[in-house]
Amino acid sequence: MSNVRLVFSTDPKDKIESEKDSKVVTNETVQEGQFTVVFRLEKGGRGGKTVTVMDGFPRNEEYLKALAKELKAKCGVGGTHLIGEKGGTIEIQGDKRDQLKKLLESKRIKFKGM
Repeated sequence: MSNVRLVFSTDPKDKIESEKDSKVVTNETVQEGQFTVVFRLEKGGRGGKTVTVMDGFPRNEEYLKALAKELKAKCGVGGTHLIGEKGGTIEIQGDKRDQLKKLLESKRIKFKGM
C-alpha cells in the first residue's frame, strides 16, 4: 500500500494552497489620465448576448469597484469588474459604448477602440 495516493485528509499540514489564495492583488495608485482604456464588444460564449468590455484600468480593487458601480448605475444595466495579470477590466451588459465614452470623457479617462 505504499503507492496509495492521498485523496482526502483533515490534517492541516496536508492542506494545499489554492490559486486564489496564492495570488496577491497589488493596489496600483490611480492617476486619471495616466492610463488608456481599450473598448471591445464580445458576443461569443455569452449565449448571443452582447457585452461591452473595457480593458486597461489600473489594478486597484476599490477604484474598479466604485467605477464599475457608477457606470452600471448610469447606464442602467448590469456588469462586473475583474482584475487580471495585465490590469483591470470592466464588463457592461449590452452595447453601451456611446454612453460609456461620454462618462469616461467626463472623468478625463483616455480611451481608444470602437
